[in-house]
Amino acid sequence: MSVIDEIKDRLDVVEIISESVKLRKAGKSYSGFCPFHSNTRTPAFAVFPDSGTWRCFGACNEGGDILSFVMKKEGWDFPETLAHLAERAGIELEPQSTEQEAADQAQERLRELLESAVTLFRHHLLQTEAGKSVRDYLQQRGITDATIEVFELGYAPDSWDATLNHLLERGYPMEDVQEAGMVSERESGGFYDRFRHRLMFPIRDVRGRMAGFGARVLDPEGVPKYLNSPQTPLFDKGRLLYGLDKARQAIRREDQAVIVEGYMDVIGLHQAGFANAISSMGTALTEAQLRQLKRFSRRIVLALDADAAGVQATMRGLDVARDALDREADPVFNARGLVRHEGRLDADLRIVTLPDGLDPDEVVAQDPEAWKRILGGAQTIVDYVLEVLAAEHDLEDPKAKSAIARQVLPLIDDVANPIERETYRQKLARRLKVDERALSEWRPQAERRTGRQPAEGTGAVEAPARLSATAALEGFCLAILLGDPELLYRIDRSFQSLALERPRERDFESTEHQILFAALRASLAQDETEPIAHWQSNLDEALLQMAHEIKAGLSELDMGSPKLMEELIANFLRLRKHRLENELTHIRFQLEALQEKDDIRPEEERTERMWGLTREVQSLADQRERLDRALTRSSGRLSSSEFAREL
Repeated sequence: MSVIDEIKDRLDVVEIISESVKLRKAGKSYSGFCPFHSNTRTPAFAVFPDSGTWRCFGACNEGGDILSFVMKKEGWDFPETLAHLAERAGIELEPQSTEQEAADQAQERLRELLESAVTLFRHHLLQTEAGKSVRDYLQQRGITDATIEVFELGYAPDSWDATLNHLLERGYPMEDVQEAGMVSERESGGFYDRFRHRLMFPIRDVRGRMAGFGARVLDPEGVPKYLNSPQTPLFDKGRLLYGLDKARQAIRREDQAVIVEGYMDVIGLHQAGFANAISSMGTALTEAQLRQLKRFSRRIVLALDADAAGVQATMRGLDVARDALDREADPVFNARGLVRHEGRLDADLRIVTLPDGLDPDEVVAQDPEAWKRILGGAQTIVDYVLEVLAAEHDLEDPKAKSAIARQVLPLIDDVANPIERETYRQKLARRLKVDERALSEWRPQAERRTGRQPAEGTGAVEAPARLSATAALEGFCLAILLGDPELLYRIDRSFQSLALERPRERDFESTEHQILFAALRASLAQDETEPIAHWQSNLDEALLQMAHEIKAGLSELDMGSPKLMEELIANFLRLRKHRLENELTHIRFQLEALQEKDDIRPEEERTERMWGLTREVQSLADQRERLDRALTRSSGRLSSSEFAREL
């Protein structure tokens, strides 16, 4: 039995979910209100203890096992969730290497050091005479004592060595103080405090662990205005978002993240009740930051002040070359970079522009409803750029039209969705009052995906225990796709010909298989590296080992067999049929629960729900009938049971 199977065997899915969802027994299942979307009328969330799974039959239309629930609820990735559930189940995970254990211990020491600095700075803000002027400044900005407490704001004293001496006196070695980014080195030798006479903002990672500091100057003549921790083992500006540890629940609840520029913007918005605000700390958004946010919501709004939103910043962002995405110093607003991130991550990125001369915290201080209206007017990136450029040019001037087209068309080419691309091209033609064919003829040829040769597989490793029939089906499909991800295009076309939705992660039962399939999809949605190299570089160590084990299970299979593709498609159809049958079973449980006499819901609501479930049954039954016909025609018999026997 694998560690994952042992965890699922030891932990009760009903017990875990009932800690955050009020469940009510309904026949063989349990029902409640879904924790992932707003709903107080119909308890459309169901837990099935027999299979160890859950499912939302409402707006989410999602489901999974105990791992996927905890991942979605807490916003953790797979390794974090596995470690948490293993500890809870009393299972010891494979021990870390000596090097990894030493690195983790070193990082923990640095976090403790930073926590000590937080305590020092808070003391100087709240309990010293020098801190009184800083408290007065915060009061003038409308920041309450409660907010100061929540965000742990502090004051770095006006001294060259107060922080250094404090940390050394508490036993932290000079090497750790330097590595944590708390001091700077003099050219003549020795060290001095990096942060002096500044308002301090502790910066924590998504799990609330200390990573570094942001600091605002208090001396009107001081520079720079804002100073952050340098790059350290804990502090990486490209991977951190200020306030995310406090905002993640609100982001999930609102299904929207709002990115603002400054620390005070985040604090002011949270204090006003808009707790889904975070800050990228003044740098261009990175793909790593967006990936973090997408755990909680795919809807992301970037709030730009009037200066950053100006035409010069827009043009500068549009002119950034494709390879500039990896540079450390990008412009704050990089339209092409954002569009490419949006396509790769299947996110919904939008832009809002703030009123002239006002920051977000000032907007909500004057009128909280105004902030809601601003967010309500969020535009897509392409629409926003077109609006900015059109406002700065004479649209009757042919050369101005050409200049706008030259800037916007490459941006449209970067949009991943073909329907969106065509819509934007039509919109550009109407705005410029030109024939769309002229834009098509003028536009440079879009980059095409180059042919790829599958990378060589890794050596086989010891295989896991014997698989169940469903796990064998999933393993068979994944093993082939891991060797040649582009076969997924042909599978998509086969499903399309049957009027079926293309294969999705939820066609797989186990969370780890869902993650592997998502990695395969992501490898095809980018064009930076070969698909195989992409999925190999984007999986954590545990999942990478699992992928190699699955791939090795079919190492003896003739990948050039003409029957292989037929059997691969047939097995994906079988996975879909299995999922549909499970959903039909779950709906039957829901219908049985609605017919129980002790159901306290109003008759009208119960009837409406029953009709909705009945229509869903009909839709699923129609899909199953199409699958049955397709599987009957299939002659592929390269049985995936061979895969199960191999494992």
